[in-house]
Amino acid sequence: MFKKLPGDEARSLVSTTPDTAVVFRPAVVQTPAIITILIFLGRLIVGLVRTTWRHPVAVGVLAVPAALCWLYGWRVALVTATIPLSVLIPWALFDRSTFNAWIGWRLLAWWRLIWVYRRHWQPVMMISGLGRHLRGRDCLPRLLKVTCTSWADVVTVKMLTGQAVKDWADRIEHLAHGFGAVSCRVTVTRAGRLLLTFPRCDPLVVPLPAVSVPDTPTVGPVEVGKQEDGQPWRLKVHGTHVLVAGATGAGKGSVIWSAIRGLLPAVRAGLVELWALDPKLMELSFGRAIFGHRYAADPEECADLLDEAVSVMQKRAARFAGVQRNHIPTVEDPFILVIVDEVAFLTAYQPDRALRQRITAALATLTTQGRAVGVGVLAALQDPRKEVMNIRNLFPDKIALRLDESEQVDMVLGDGARDRGALADHISPIPEQGAGIGFVRLETSPDPIRVRAAYVSDADIRDMARDLVRGEAA
Repeated sequence: MFKKLPGDEARSLVSTTPDTAVVFRPAVVQTPAIITILIFLGRLIVGLVRTTWRHPVAVGVLAVPAALCWLYGWRVALVTATIPLSVLIPWALFDRSTFNAWIGWRLLAWWRLIWVYRRHWQPVMMISGLGRHLRGRDCLPRLLKVTCTSWADVVTVKMLTGQAVKDWADRIEHLAHGFGAVSCRVTVTRAGRLLLTFPRCDPLVVPLPAVSVPDTPTVGPVEVGKQEDGQPWRLKVHGTHVLVAGATGAGKGSVIWSAIRGLLPAVRAGLVELWALDPKLMELSFGRAIFGHRYAADPEECADLLDEAVSVMQKRAARFAGVQRNHIPTVEDPFILVIVDEVAFLTAYQPDRALRQRITAALATLTTQGRAVGVGVLAALQDPRKEVMNIRNLFPDKIALRLDESEQVDMVLGDGARDRGALADHISPIPEQGAGIGFVRLETSPDPIRVRAAYVSDADIRDMARDLVRGEAA
C-alpha cells in the first residue's frame, strides 16, 4: 500500500528493475515573481541594516563618499573626503593606540569579516565537518561578529542546533589552517554561542625583564609577567595552591622567582614567610638568604620542613576553629608559602620508600587543609604523570609551560584543556622564544590563558637577597 503523496500517482509509476526503489517526483509549485522580489528586497534591507549596525565606521567610509559623488559629482566627493583624511592621517601617525581603538580595529574587523571569514566560511565549515548537507541545502553555523584586537581576531559564532562545544574543540586545527591562523581557541560565552580566537601575531615572543618589586606589601595576586592580551599576569598565591609543570628549560624558575619578587615587601613587613625545598640544589640556592633557616635541600631535611609546616597549619586550625574561616595575614599569623622546586624528586624518585611516603603525606595534608589557615604550596615539576605526582589534582591553579607530549597538557591543566587551545606541546624549545611561555588554568575558569613569565636573572636574585638582608638589618 503506497502512501498518497503530492505529485505523480503511485499507481502510474512502474519499476521494471528488481530491488529498485520507486522514486516519486514531487509537485512543483510556481512562486509568483513579485513574492520572490519582495523576499529578496527584504533580505537585502535586513542585511544592510545589520551591516550598518555592526560596522558603522566601515559603512560610513564607503557610503558617504559614494553618496556625495552621486549627488554632487566626484570633485565635491574628493574635496569632502580630503578634509577627514587630513585629520585621520596625523591622528594615526601620532596617536596610534587611540586611533586603533576608535577606528583602526573596526575597519580591520570589517575587512577580515568580508575577505577572510565570510569568504571561506562555507568550505571550511563543510570540510571540517561542522556544517551539514541536509535535503539539498548546506546547514552552516552562523557567523555573527568579528572583532579585532592588537594581536587576534575574535569571531562570534552561533552553533547549529544539536552541536556540542567538543565538536568545535576537536577541530581547532581545521579552523586555524582554514582561516590562515597559527592556532585557534574555543571559549563558551553562553548556550549555543562560542568565541573563536585566531591570533594574527605573537605578543609574547619577546622575553620580559624582571617585574619591579612592589612599593607596598601585598599577599594578593602578584604580578609575574604578561598575558597574551597585553594585561599584566597576576598570580594568586594566597588562598590557593599552584602547580607549575614544564620540561627542562621551559622557565619554571621564572614563575617561582617572579612570585617571590612580588612578595618581598610583604616578607620585609613580616606578613609573609617563604619556606623553600630545593632538592636539586640549583634553583633556590641563589637566594638562600631570602629564606633564612626555612631552607632545605637534603630529602630528610625537606621532610622535616614539611612536617613543621603541617604542625603550624594544624595549630592555626585549632585556634581558628569557630572564630574565623578565612586567613588574614598578620605579623603573628603570616602567610606561609611553601616552595618546592622539583617535587617529583621527593615524591617519585626518592629511593627511601618511608621518606617518600612521609613527604607525599605532608604535601597532601598541606594542599587539602592549608588554604583556609594561610599555608600555600607552590610546586614545580617536569614529569606530570600520575605515577610521578599523584596529588596534582589537589592544586586548584595550574600552569603548563612547554611540555614534551600532547597528552601531558590535559594531565596538567585537566581534561579538554588542549582541545580548547592550550597547545603547550607546541611552544618553541628555543629559550629566547619559548622560555616562560605557558598556559594557566584557574580554579574559577576552565578556559586556559596564554601568558609569559618575566625572566629574573641571577643578578636580580642576588640583589633581592642583599636588599632583604639590608632591610632586616635596618
